[in-house]
Amino acid sequence: MTIHRTARAFHGAALALAAILLVAPSIHAQEPVVVTGMATPESAVHDPEADVYLVSNINGGPGDVDDNGFISRISPDGTITHLKWIDGEDPAVTLHAPKGSAVHGDRFYVADIDTVRSFDRTTGAPLDAWEVPGAGFLNDLAVGADGTVYVTDTGISIGPGGFTPTGTAALYRFDADGQPQAIAEGDALMLPNGVVEAPQGLVLAPIGSNIVSIVGEDGSLTTLAELPQGQLDGVVVAADGSLLVSSFGGNAVYRIDPAGAVSEVVTDTPAADIGIDVGRSRVLIPQLNTNQLIIYPFSLD
Repeated sequence: MTIHRTARAFHGAALALAAILLVAPSIHAQEPVVVTGMATPESAVHDPEADVYLVSNINGGPGDVDDNGFISRISPDGTITHLKWIDGEDPAVTLHAPKGSAVHGDRFYVADIDTVRSFDRTTGAPLDAWEVPGAGFLNDLAVGADGTVYVTDTGISIGPGGFTPTGTAALYRFDADGQPQAIAEGDALMLPNGVVEAPQGLVLAPIGSNIVSIVGEDGSLTTLAELPQGQLDGVVVAADGSLLVSSFGGNAVYRIDPAGAVSEVVTDTPAADIGIDVGRSRVLIPQLNTNQLIIYPFSLD
């Protein structure tokens, strides 16, 4: 998630350029599918076992403790099969402003302001809630191959005048007991946002820079690529090991190929925390300001 301010003015200058949705021409023969009816959709992820797209809907302000966030299930043809599959308004569920998400094993994980919540991957029933004490703005979330859960704290607060850094910027991982451990923190992270475990290592994409980095075990940052524009949001791994990174600064999705070369695969399209359907070569693009999800074919050629 990028510099979100309110449901209508989340992204400052970046969203001012996107008052009208512009979808770039399809890169494949297929055309993009636009799914409407979302409520401030921030993140999308493909559950390949169920073959369904799960979309995190903030449904209000990104820092509002209002318990009305929800998760939608969308079929690959763009049909909303269950708008509020997991619903904060259900008395059995707590979900305020869901953002980054991931599926692993029998669980669906989602970042929710200062807590990482997990739900049953099949039924949506709530499981665990792992709080991060002092977190300012938990944003993106990833799960490693070994089941380790990572989450970024972008380290901002949102008010009527925009965002304010809180000094809490960090990248956390959770131990087996669900306790957070900061593996990197501070201004050097440049307001961290997207995170993913990739062949290159643990990859971090920040709001406050156009540089995508690898995070070492000691918390050090090594530059992987410098993108044409910044205000980076989601980052995912494609079938060939390349990375796709969304940028509000560029209204684009960039590709970093395995050799480190950068290209643009989606243009003129503001994108929040993107997901990927690896088997179908589709990037899933949540659009906060238009309450839409774009299912966008792309090519690795």
